[in-house]
Amino acid sequence: MTRRYLDMNQHDALYTVARKFPGGLDALAQELDISVNVLRNKLSPTIASHYPSFEEVSQIVECCHKAGVAEAHLPLHALLVRHGMAAFVVPQPESARQDDLSQTVCRVMSEVGAVAEAVSSALLDGIITPTEADLIERKFQSALSVLGAWRARLRDETGSGIH
Repeated sequence: MTRRYLDMNQHDALYTVARKFPGGLDALAQELDISVNVLRNKLSPTIASHYPSFEEVSQIVECCHKAGVAEAHLPLHALLVRHGMAAFVVPQPESARQDDLSQTVCRVMSEVGAVAEAVSSALLDGIITPTEADLIERKFQSALSVLGAWRARLRDETGSGIH
């Protein structure tokens, strides 16, 4: 039976993101200066006796982010979701200037609409499955990211910041 990995499970997300590192786990292990077998055991959601430390999780996410792995921060989002919290990537001022404020507002509305659509679709049968809940959480994370970008744009536009 094939195991279904959930994006909003921090162990699954870390395993999935690490495997997407350019060159795979072999290259990531070399980057982290550990053996590939140790890394594979620490990342495997099915091996309960080995876990990465907080520092190792941080290093893996950092390496994946620097290497351009899509959604490299997903394990951090998943960890926060588990504890009823949320985070977003803080946009850098230079990336916030790439479009005008009205486009940012449109992206915010689009992402909030995507959250509503995911919730509405999940509730059609009256039951939200783990896979549907996982999708909803991902949509919330995306919406939070664009809200953070909007806030950064507003701070940048006013020059004095919003507190």
